[in-house]
Amino acid sequence: MSGTAAKIAYKPVGLLFGAGAGLVSGLIFKQVWKIAGHDDDAPNATDQDRGWTEILLAAALQGAIFAVVKAAVDRAGAAGVQKATGQWPG
Repeated sequence: MSGTAAKIAYKPVGLLFGAGAGLVSGLIFKQVWKIAGHDDDAPNATDQDRGWTEILLAAALQGAIFAVVKAAVDRAGAAGVQKATGQWPG
């Protein structure tokens, strides 16, 4: 299989895993936020009763968790496609 075919094969895998990564990272973030001693619910940017620091800290933490989970899932998906096709999809 050519590199182009591996890229095509990776597309549906990447989309499926990307959606899963979003769900998993959201669950991880909620647990980390609870463990950090904050409320059960993370603040939204429009929560009137939350301060700037708390809102920006929550957003930064959520973004970092999402980036790490997405990178791990993307890497695992690419490795799986390589194993199945013999070609790295990147």
